[in-house]
Amino acid sequence: MGPDLNEQVCYALYSTSRAITQAYKPLLEPLNLTYPQYVVMMALWGNDVVPISEVAKITRISNATLTPLLRRLEVNGYIERRTIKADERQKSIVLTGAGKTLARKAKKASETALCATGLAEKDVTKLMSLMQQIKSNLDNL
Repeated sequence: MGPDLNEQVCYALYSTSRAITQAYKPLLEPLNLTYPQYVVMMALWGNDVVPISEVAKITRISNATLTPLLRRLEVNGYIERRTIKADERQKSIVLTGAGKTLARKAKKASETALCATGLAEKDVTKLMSLMQQIKSNLDNL
């Protein structure tokens, strides 16, 4: 008999991630965002211009997945893609006014989703630390 699914760390992380993504869905729909688009927008908020390669690195989303995602965000009026002057083959992302305004609206969605987890602030801090440790260890393999 193989390993018990419910005793696997990988499955616990996977199923929890899916549950959180599902919790965000109704919160993001009024903002016209999917969860992956929300992740990209979070990577952009607070930055004036971000190269697409940097967005891919920050979000850990592949270029093949990122391209249509960015196209949709651009159609929605949240971002603009611009050529980088130093290298015409590279593009950067610039937030539009609507994209910047979206940050304030999305903050409420984030707070609501966090509240739905039922975690106390100290537990959130501990969980975030553990997840960073896991990512760091796996990145070093």
